[in-house]
Amino acid sequence: MSVIANRYEFVLLFDVTNGNPNGDPDAGNLPRLDPETNQGLVTDVCLKRKIRNYVALEKENTAGYAIYMQEKSVLNNQHKKAYEALGIKPEPKKLPKEEAKARELTAWMCANFFDVRTFGAVMTTEVNSGQVRGPVQMAFASSIDPVVPMEVSITRMAVTNEKDLEKERTMGRKHIIPYGLYRAHGYISAKLGERTGFSEDDLELLWRALINMFEHDRSAARGEMSARKLIVFKHDHPMGNAPAHALFDRVHVKRVDGEVDTPARHYGDYIVDIDRGDLPTGISIEEKL
Repeated sequence: MSVIANRYEFVLLFDVTNGNPNGDPDAGNLPRLDPETNQGLVTDVCLKRKIRNYVALEKENTAGYAIYMQEKSVLNNQHKKAYEALGIKPEPKKLPKEEAKARELTAWMCANFFDVRTFGAVMTTEVNSGQVRGPVQMAFASSIDPVVPMEVSITRMAVTNEKDLEKERTMGRKHIIPYGLYRAHGYISAKLGERTGFSEDDLELLWRALINMFEHDRSAARGEMSARKLIVFKHDHPMGNAPAHALFDRVHVKRVDGEVDTPARHYGDYIVDIDRGDLPTGISIEEKL
């Protein structure tokens, strides 16, 4: 597997209908909002979680594609795997004194855990495996238009204990937004990929994960979430041929003419336009979705 040789940026558009794309635990699990604009927010951590989950499903039991940061995992135990594989005895909170062995431990973690070589990791816990700066980074996603969170009352038909049979049905609430189209930006560094071993195969897997991650993330709160558009900017040079912000500015998302005064309720209420004119030398654009 050859390591990537190009820098990339990408724009991901995804939407939600009658769901909660990313609840805020500090606000009673309400959908995250920018308090000044009322635009919806989805954190980078949330999106990375969905990528990890997709990779875990597609590459289950495949060597080199284990997931480091997974639910209920004990990170020290993940680090011990590297020490055991390399026959090195761990010292509390310390890397081996020999620099070559320390590098070997970190390289083992990159080679065996997809999310370590992709997103990086700080592995300086009690069992120290070093730290890695990952080539793939994502920013918060924000909705194109302001969103309106709603509380929907729900009832429960069953009870837990027999003594509760005669009581009224339990009431509950779900937090949703009727519709929101979100935009996220991502960055892929070829130079950082060289350090972690992020390969062309890993890159293709990342594209598949971005396109399909919502297809395997259905729940009562996220029944209708879909990836709608994935626009990739590829640089000929590993250090890049143009600033990322200048490329992102070429992607325009706006409401269909004549509908700006009515709330959006479908992806078809928007037009996505990509300015392909006068592209900087060495930049190409590809629509993956």
